[in-house]
Amino acid sequence: VQLQASGGGLVQPGGSLRLSCAASGMPFGINIMGWRRQGPGKQRESVATITSGGVATYEDSVAGRFTIRRDSAQNTLFLQMNSLKPEDTAVYFCGARVGLVWSWGQGTQFTVSS
Repeated sequence: VQLQASGGGLVQPGGSLRLSCAASGMPFGINIMGWRRQGPGKQRESVATITSGGVATYEDSVAGRFTIRRDSAQNTLFLQMNSLKPEDTAVYFCGARVGLVWSWGQGTQFTVSS
């Protein structure tokens, strides 16, 4: 599976941003998709996942602010991010799991700063 994320940039605190991720290669075998991020000087962490059945889970610090959505017809994954905080600054990666194997795409960077 090949994954390409887009949508990064510069956002002010309290602002919103939507990330997109296009999947290709073997999208019909995907059972879970997700986003993870790596902030400056931090370890990579999971942000949100969504199953093929639409069940979403979120990391505690983003719950209530971020929404993950999957458009299976378009093989696209989205992450709507609201009420952004400086600590959300990171490189965001989208991933997809086929069977038990995760594949991750190149990340997209965004910065939350005034």
